[in-house]
Amino acid sequence: MIDLRSDTVTRPSAGMLAAMTSAPVGDDVYGEDPTINALEERVAGLLGHEAALFVVTGSLANILGVRALVPPGSEVLCEARAHIARAELGAHAAVSGVTTRTWSTPDGQIDLGQIRELIAPNLGPYFVQTAAVSVENTHNFGGGSIQHSYDALADLLDEAQLPLHLDGARLWNASVATGVPMAAYGSRAAAVSVCLSKGLGAPVGSVVAGSAELIREARVWRKRLGAGWRQAGVLAAAGLYAVENNVERLADDHANARRIAEILADAAPGSVKPDQVETNIVVADLAATGRTVAEVVAGAKEAGILVGGVGATQLRLVTHLDASADDCRKAAETIAALLV
Repeated sequence: MIDLRSDTVTRPSAGMLAAMTSAPVGDDVYGEDPTINALEERVAGLLGHEAALFVVTGSLANILGVRALVPPGSEVLCEARAHIARAELGAHAAVSGVTTRTWSTPDGQIDLGQIRELIAPNLGPYFVQTAAVSVENTHNFGGGSIQHSYDALADLLDEAQLPLHLDGARLWNASVATGVPMAAYGSRAAAVSVCLSKGLGAPVGSVVAGSAELIREARVWRKRLGAGWRQAGVLAAAGLYAVENNVERLADDHANARRIAEILADAAPGSVKPDQVETNIVVADLAATGRTVAEVVAGAKEAGILVGGVGATQLRLVTHLDASADDCRKAAETIAALLV
């Protein structure tokens, strides 16, 4: 099977497995795992921050980052299809007592005008106060789109004295696609998360970074939520290997995604605009094809291709290091045949 449902489906390479089996480890709850400490220091530096914390998932990294910035009963602003609003099972409300309000754009982009209108100052015991703004870069459900107004938003929030939370699960992709260093993105945010188990190919893990004080608090809350771990350096070793070996090759995934989009656009004009596929995610709208997402997903699976839907008419394909250029071409051609 050629699996393009997500870039989370990758498996550790031989080199990554070797790094895992040879990693020195210790008890991370005591802060004594040298491999975890090395990963946290490395990622904090890459993101332009003082400190970082290795956690099991990107969702947990976001929960810890947002709750450090947003007191219970306050709100975080985000785009309507942001991961923190749509794909974390209401955790920010259920766990942290945080509410959300949203702006909406077709590809998940920052809209400075809408954000200005949404920001609510402290009006006393009458209205919910805005405590932070969260941005996802790249934006998953926006088709892997890059936030091109990121610095302008950061400037706006500096003026408003509000912190920025950056959900950078695929920030590596944004950096490779634009040439903007990770620190140029990360340093503008008070808290930033990055994922190791998506495009970078590690089996598990994310990192949240920020000030030393923020990370001290995040470490307490990680333990409080039952997510402290012991000799997890075997997992951190995979993350270190991924950071050192799998970042620049993300450009291959971007090229493969663009080729998929070109093939689908030829078969079903208007379903996708190849020049808008910036990173490794292709979202094709099947509304005008006469085919349902369920039909195409089932037909593709029968032909040995796994893809998924992200809306009533939207089909999503995600390229990654376990899908070669030939795999991606074959998948696109198979799906194109189902659309005509």
